[in-house]
Amino acid sequence: MVKINGEMLDIAGKTVAEHLKDTGIDTKRVAVEINGEIVTKASYEKRTFADGDVCEIVHFVGGG
Repeated sequence: MVKINGEMLDIAGKTVAEHLKDTGIDTKRVAVEINGEIVTKASYEKRTFADGDVCEIVHFVGGG
């Protein structure tokens, strides 16, 4: 199980890119942190989630 933004999900083995695509999240407007380390956008296709990972996905919002 992987904890993403406080929610436990059974996505161990999936890549960051797969999870973002499955959930409809635009990779251009987010930052991903796993276990306290920022994941670079270039690593989204390679970085897989492991059991026990804690992830935060932060959405950038524009406004004025």
